[in-house]
Amino acid sequence: MNALDALGNPVRREILAELRGAPMPVGELALRFAVSRPAISRHLRMLVAAGLVTTEERGTQNVYAVRVVGFRSVRAYIDSFWDVALSQLERLASE
Repeated sequence: MNALDALGNPVRREILAELRGAPMPVGELALRFAVSRPAISRHLRMLVAAGLVTTEERGTQNVYAVRVVGFRSVRAYIDSFWDVALSQLERLASE
């Protein structure tokens, strides 16, 4: 799954916001949402597939954490629009 596609879902964005504070297991994450634990697990699998989240086994739990390097493609995509914006600004300034 593409990182931008993964970010298209509001629940996955909220999961990332929660994980930004600290890594946590799926059970703890599920307590913070109005969706089921299996649904949170599916969202986490998609985030892992997109490279935005990592998982680490700690005893009987899988602990999830934000994978910052996974956001490089998102940043590159957004940054690609700056060239267009700066060109338009330069054109407006010269008029």
